[in-house]
Amino acid sequence: MILVHESICAIARHERFAHPADAAGRNLNSRELGGGRRLNPGFADDACFAAADPEGFGELEGAPAATVSCVNYGASFAFLGFYIVREDLRGRGYGLRIWNAAIAHAGPRVTGLDGVVAQQQNYRMSGFKLAYANVRYGGAVAGPDAPQAGVIALTEVPLAAVEAYDATVFPAPRTAFLRAWIGSPGHVGCALMRDGGLAGWGVIRPCRKGRKIGPLVADDRATAEVVLSALLASVGGGEIFLDVPSINRDAVALAQDLGLAPVFETARMYTGAIPPLRLERVFGVTTFELG
Repeated sequence: MILVHESICAIARHERFAHPADAAGRNLNSRELGGGRRLNPGFADDACFAAADPEGFGELEGAPAATVSCVNYGASFAFLGFYIVREDLRGRGYGLRIWNAAIAHAGPRVTGLDGVVAQQQNYRMSGFKLAYANVRYGGAVAGPDAPQAGVIALTEVPLAAVEAYDATVFPAPRTAFLRAWIGSPGHVGCALMRDGGLAGWGVIRPCRKGRKIGPLVADDRATAEVVLSALLASVGGGEIFLDVPSINRDAVALAQDLGLAPVFETARMYTGAIPPLRLERVFGVTTFELG
């Protein structure tokens, strides 16, 4: 049986869907689909993704074949991800079938995705246009002994303040997702306040391999470094991954100066216009699966 945590549907030998709630809390074995090395999901990702769009779950009986995700953020924006077809089943039409179902779930919404670079032409045929590249950086880092003065737990910041900052870097409101992301077991969030306002914040979470940092957003590089240092101090360092918008030169430089190396690249694409975003604030993408 295949479980699809982030997805609207999946294709297996028998197309029979379970209620979304039945799939929640159980982990997709992405290695069976050939995506385990890159997906590397966090241990609490499934519940957080369900909070973003409960209708984005599917479950089928049969041998795992393919997955896709399409999370709707309100009436105007959706994000597509987790598009994988098992290697030995490619070329049989499974991918097209789940792709069409995901696009139908998005409806008239502007839809975004982080796709593998090699598939850009296929995405263009479905109306997606390249915005910029994201690059995953990874490596082992040391953790500072203690965070710098002024850093507080993200849970101490009113959610409304986090939402307001998030609205400057993400195309649509995502209140339920943020609440789940900040409060999930194992997730650690840190924030820096300045002049009574939120100047930067981030979350680090444990994954199948190492930890991922995301989002990491801040007014400037210096603030991002303070938040990042606090996140690393909270876990004692170790292997980390940071997904960086390549058009933010300060973010790229921060990852490189930390000693991280590129792991792989994705193409951030959209089907239409999105609200202006302050990408100079984005030092780490929340997640490639949900944007």
